[in-house]
Amino acid sequence: METTNQFYGVIPPVPTILFKEGKLDKKGMGNLIDFLIDSQVNGLFFLGSGGEFGQMPVELRKEVAEFATSYVNGRVPVLIGTGTPSTNETISISKHAKSIGADGVVVVNPYYYKLTEDSLFQHYAEIAKNVELPIILYNYPELTGQDLSPDFVLTLVNNYPNIVGIKDTVLAVGHTRELIQIVKSQHPHFAVFAGYDEHLLNNLALGGDGSIPLTASFAPEVSVGIYQSFKQENFGKAIELHQKLAALLPLYKLDSPFMNVVKEAILLRGIEISTDVLAPVRSLSPEKKELVKSILLEKSTTLS
Repeated sequence: METTNQFYGVIPPVPTILFKEGKLDKKGMGNLIDFLIDSQVNGLFFLGSGGEFGQMPVELRKEVAEFATSYVNGRVPVLIGTGTPSTNETISISKHAKSIGADGVVVVNPYYYKLTEDSLFQHYAEIAKNVELPIILYNYPELTGQDLSPDFVLTLVNNYPNIVGIKDTVLAVGHTRELIQIVKSQHPHFAVFAGYDEHLLNNLALGGDGSIPLTASFAPEVSVGIYQSFKQENFGKAIELHQKLAALLPLYKLDSPFMNVVKEAILLRGIEISTDVLAPVRSLSPEKKELVKSILLEKSTTLS
């Protein structure tokens, strides 16, 4: 049985840097990618929730994936978000990711309709059978309206070995714990990632593999530091950094959705990017920009 995890550690979901009207800011995107790789992240995830994939036409999703994969150029593993409500379209976008050299795809379960468990299983089964890439499941029931239970995930992994991990974006840490106990105990290579930033340390303590946290797109040294400290058994340092990470989390409450907040935070780190967002998301007001600055520079001593 394979026991080596292909994906692990801190893999930031990278915001898509755009100009107005959805034109890709390639220079800004490159600046952000270089910053993250220099910060010793363990991979990069493009076109996740923070990457605004839900507001994009397929053509723009493919353009972003092509640029990102080419620019990274093998320096770290690249994951591309390819999930849609359509099985056939998800397969098509996933095959495109394969053709451009991505290392894996991240597939959120179909949103809008709530499927029967059998239909949901068949959705992932068809993708797994037709896509020759490692697949990471993306469980985000708060937005999709449907949970991927540990038993359901185990059945998928038992049948499709190219399903190699999960991003578990859930508030209840017990859900992630059950994934580790039920799935990972039988398939040690299966990577279990925390979706919410604050669950990284708990994930590692339970035997999980890391996190895919949006704060790592502008403060990677915090999550990377937690991961590295834990692996080095420097638990005091890991706890200290966990507390610094907690000081950043009020950023998520400043606006919804929060892509605009994250882009302002990246700019405040001195990374030259456009902070434009795709409608229906709107740019932050001057008052909220000041709040971002307050949280980023005053509450988090790591970044001040």
